[in-house]
Amino acid sequence: MIYLDCAATSLQKPRGVAEAAARAVGTLASPGRGGHPPARLAAETAWKCRLLAAELFNAPGPEDVVFTMNATHGLNIALGSLVSPGGRAVVSGWEHNAVIRPLHALGAEIDVVRTPLFDAAAALEGFKSRIPGAECCVCTHVSNVFGFVLPVYEIAGICRENGVPFVLDASQSAGALDVDAKRLGAAFIAMPGHKGLLGPQGTGLLICSAGAKPLMAGGTGSESRSRLMPEYLPDRLEAGTHNMPGIAGLLAGMEYVKRLGLPAIARRERALTRALGERLSALPGLEVFLSERPEAQAGVLSVRSGAMGCEELAEALARRGVCTRAGLHCAPLAHESAGTLESGTVRFSVSPFNTPQELKTAAGILARCLRAG
Repeated sequence: MIYLDCAATSLQKPRGVAEAAARAVGTLASPGRGGHPPARLAAETAWKCRLLAAELFNAPGPEDVVFTMNATHGLNIALGSLVSPGGRAVVSGWEHNAVIRPLHALGAEIDVVRTPLFDAAAALEGFKSRIPGAECCVCTHVSNVFGFVLPVYEIAGICRENGVPFVLDASQSAGALDVDAKRLGAAFIAMPGHKGLLGPQGTGLLICSAGAKPLMAGGTGSESRSRLMPEYLPDRLEAGTHNMPGIAGLLAGMEYVKRLGLPAIARRERALTRALGERLSALPGLEVFLSERPEAQAGVLSVRSGAMGCEELAEALARRGVCTRAGLHCAPLAHESAGTLESGTVRFSVSPFNTPQELKTAAGILARCLRAG
């Protein structure tokens, strides 16, 4: 099997992730729910995970790193804390439904900055004109469909100049590209644990630099006499029992990412994507969404065929052992921006575990699928 659907979930993980999660099942209780050794060990593991995340993403402090179920969970907290009914939220034309649906549910006015694919300068100009007077600005770091790297540091700077809170969706960048909370000055940064951070599904992180409203209320192991959620982080946003096997696995995944180093991961994933894109560009009848500038695209590549539907092509690949994802990828806004809403695309997305030979083999299989029709 050649697994090329890492933008959805990193299936190939360091061996230590599964080992840590399995060990946690029998050794870790709940942090803050007792003074016995299993509870203390759970608290220590959670704290180590927060410390490492704060280091990797330059968060204000480990207490500002909140555990979530996934990036969607974190984005719902962030947007619910900043956006009021009728408030204007500026977003890029490349956002995932994890941003658009919560904003719609909140009754926000969604102001979309629509720009051409891989055109960072146009995106920046669009945000410059729309950010003033907005209630918040939300931007994905990397398009989950096309791998387009948006100029988020510059966009965040415009937000600071105008006093507009900035929210970053780091779902496709955390664990591969530089995500620096202090340099961004973002109110919130949401990220999943199960993609670039190589942790288990059901884990995520929300880095908070602004006041947050709890999405849920319940027990925290602290201030138990009060009927209100604690005012301080992370307790304010972490009601209920923690996913300690997931957190232990996430810690192991982030330790692996730290050992490899973000620059090395980014170079490898970009090189793999570039090589695949150049091979596929030689195939007749296949449209390949490959940036002319390597730095404008991360480890995600979309294609579409004039002869086969995207679902049909992805199924043909799957039968031959190549795992991709077809359709709209929960991001219809991105497909609208790229002009692929009616057709969708087949998406290839890589991880540090993919090899050049795998990409060469996958390109050959795709060519055979197209010839077979």
